[in-house]
Order: sequence, then C-alpha cells, then structure tokens
Amino acid sequence: MELAGFVQPPQVPGERPPPAPPPAERALPQPRPLTPEGPGALSELGALLEASGSRRLFGDVSPGTLGELVASLSRFAAPPEQQQEAAELPAKDSAYEAVAERAVEVGAVLLRLLAKLEAARTEETLGEPVVGAILRRVAAPIYIFAVTHVVDQPWTNSLVRAADCGSVAEFLRGKKEDEEGRFAAVMGLLKQELTKDTWKRNPATKHVFSWTLPHVTRPWLSHYLESVLPPSLLISDDYREENKILGVRCLHHLVLNVPGADLCQYNRAQVVYHALYNHLYSREAPLLQAVLLCLLDLLPVLERAQHRQQQQPRAPSHSDEVLQLLLTHMEAESLPAFVQRLGILVVRHLKRLQRVIVGYLEVCDGPEEEARLGILQTLRCTIEHAWPRCCSGGERSLRKLILNALLRMMWDVHTDQGPTPEPVKAALLQGATECLILLDRCSAGQVKVSWGPPAPFLLSAPLKEAAAHYVQEPASVKQDFQRFPPNPGLESDLTDGLVT
Repeated sequence: MELAGFVQPPQVPGERPPPAPPPAERALPQPRPLTPEGPGALSELGALLEASGSRRLFGDVSPGTLGELVASLSRFAAPPEQQQEAAELPAKDSAYEAVAERAVEVGAVLLRLLAKLEAARTEETLGEPVVGAILRRVAAPIYIFAVTHVVDQPWTNSLVRAADCGSVAEFLRGKKEDEEGRFAAVMGLLKQELTKDTWKRNPATKHVFSWTLPHVTRPWLSHYLESVLPPSLLISDDYREENKILGVRCLHHLVLNVPGADLCQYNRAQVVYHALYNHLYSREAPLLQAVLLCLLDLLPVLERAQHRQQQQPRAPSHSDEVLQLLLTHMEAESLPAFVQRLGILVVRHLKRLQRVIVGYLEVCDGPEEEARLGILQTLRCTIEHAWPRCCSGGERSLRKLILNALLRMMWDVHTDQGPTPEPVKAALLQGATECLILLDRCSAGQVKVSWGPPAPFLLSAPLKEAAAHYVQEPASVKQDFQRFPPNPGLESDLTDGLVT
C-alpha cells in the first residue's frame, strides 16, 4: 500500500504580482489556533510561502515557530472529536465534509513548505544543518496529517523527498540500523491520543497507528516495543470487532518482528497470549482467523521459553490449551495447523479429537463442504503424527471408528443428489482415499484385510475409485511415508485379529 494523503490544490489566483514580502518573522508570527473564520487565510499563507525565498523564510524564522505553525494547521484539518463510546462514524456528515475541504487547503500549504525545504537543502547558506533542524520539528505532524487524510490519489512523497529518504519505511526507521528515524517523534505525538480515555475521540488515530506500524520492521522495531505494545493491546481489547481485528494484526506484526527474548522479557509474550486467547471465545470468523494466525507464530516463542524453565519433560503447553478450546468449539477449519504444531503430542487429545473427526465426517455442511474438507485434512495430519497410537494393537477401536466413518462418508458423497458440485465431491473422495491409504500403510495392510468379503456397497464407484488410487498411490502420500515409515514391530501386534 502506498502512502496517500496530499491532494494537489487549485492554483492560488493572482491578477497582479504580489507585493514584496515583509520579513518572514513578522509575516509568520507566533501562530494561534486556526478557525474556519477567514476563509482566505490559508490561500494567503500559501501565497506567502510561494513568494518567500528559502533564505529569508528559513533563515529568519526559528524551527520552533515553523513547528507550531504546522501543528496548528494539522489541528485545523483534524476530524472532529467523538464521544468516547460512539458506536459508529456517521456515513455522511457536514462536519466531515468540511474537514475534507480544509484538508485540501492545508495540504496545499504543507506541500509548498516541503518544496521550499527540499530546495533549501542544496543552498550553501542553509543546507543540511538548517533543513534537518526544521524537519525534526515539522516531519512528525506532517506525517500524521498525511496518513490521516488518506485518499485514492497517490501521495507525492514530498515529505519523504524533503527528508532525503527513499521510502516511507526509511523515513520512519532511518537509513541504517544505528540511525534514528522519525518513528519516535511520530509515536510521541500519537501517544497523547492513544490512551484508554482518549483513543476513540479521534477516529483517525487508530488508523494512523496501524498504518504506520507495519513500515517499521526487524531489527528496528524492538527499540520501540515499550511504546507500541500498549496501544496494540488497547485497540485489540475493544468491544467492536473491527477494532479487535486491527489490534490483533498490530500484535501479529510485533510477534513477527521483535526477537523472542525481547517478547518474553517482563512476561510480555504471556500478556499477548492471554489477550489473544480470550478472543478465541468469539464466534466471528474474521477475528478468529486473525487470532489463530497470530497464535501460530507466538506459540513457538512461548514454548521455547517454557522448555528452558520447566523441570518436567513434555509438560502441557499453550498449544494444548488452544487445541482443547478449538475442539470444544468444534472449529474444523482451524484444527490442521494446530495438530501440525503439536506433532506427536497430539496423542494427548486423541479421544476428543476422534469424537470431533467422526462427528464432522457424518454430517454434510452445505455445497462447499468446508468443514468436512477441513476435518479430512485434520485426520490426515493426525495419522501422520500419531500413527503408532492410531494403528497399534491397543488402539484398534480407533482404527475401526476412523475406517467406518470414512467409508460411510464416501458412500454418502457418492449417493448424494443434492447441490454439491462435482469438484467438491471429487475433493472429498480424494481426501478420504488419501486417509485410507495412510491408515492402511501404517497398519501394515490391515485396513485392506479388515474389509474381508466385500459388502455390496463396497463394490460401488467410490470404493472402486479408492482401489484405483491404492494402485497409483499419489506422490504426496508416498512422501508422507518417507517421513513416517511403518514400524516393523507393529506387524506381530496386528496379525492376531482383524477389525470387523
């Protein structure tokens, strides 16, 4: 996404050449808060900046004065404050329309100021020392103004060019790792509005923060962790779903770009985990997806720290807690990633997982069959990681349950006359076939033996397709068994009886 926010305004009309400008310090006195009264004030200020030479403008006016002027302009074009508990922004409001008009005029003034700064950088009497001192005062408020008034037109990158940077990320974090960028100054201004009592009053603040944060990555982000973690947690803890998702995405960015040691210091990672875990009780799919993606990257950080501290081997982990909750809520689409994450330790949850798998295989969930496709993927991951328990002599009943559920599902799909598309049926049959292959291979062929004399429905098309797949054995299944070869010691345990 490219930064946007400045709109090129119409040219200031001028029928005769402007008079010679007065000294800059008198022309730009200590600024007072701008008001909508005096509609020509901004046009006059823009014309004054256009007519003033860089030497007179930046040589006579202090950086503090220019900084206060820019802050005053930015406040003048800020959205109106809201009540702290306002539920929704109005779709159309005259106050917001007026803000958009003022933003165009203020943007025009700031563009002229930045053009003057960019030109002053090459002048011998001004150069980098003067321009750098001014940018330290004006860069942060101009950046916040630009991100606040995001529009469809591309931003001209005037601020980035004036700061002699190649991109927005470079502007924020600095050109080199040991160079301080403007992110600290931007957060210094945002921090005042990102408190528990004030962050909802300006509807643009959360979007400025969430747009800015992804531009600061590893290794720079760890230096600002103390200033960006609290607002991320604050936004994610709101009652509105869109704010929760916004906050969770900010937390995910922190997890990906801050070293694990820094996250675990002062139990920060635990705080983030508990904030995310509470969202798992939500029933909103977009929020759950954002939370689960973040948890999958956070759990390895937590568990590495846990393994270093614990005395008991393989103690229950946060991954176990999350999987238990997902099994309670029957979240089929989310299970495969967490089964993969636990690996062989998924055997702790086999009884509950078995009930969920069988329950989903028995029920059609609509034309797209997302739940059954997800549960087939979960079953495949479970067999891959926990095949000794799925197919050993002590767990023959589990193998029987899985086999019967798969065969019933294949028959139901074959005889289904509903609106399920043929590609979806083919995907279900393919997924079930691959699970049968895996189950048969890791049980030393006992799945084939257990069929015995074929029942009439076993000779139908689905099982003939399965038999054909047995002969061909998809490459993906062969690859799985190169990773998880059958244990020769299982054969003696499996030949003492057949599954019936």
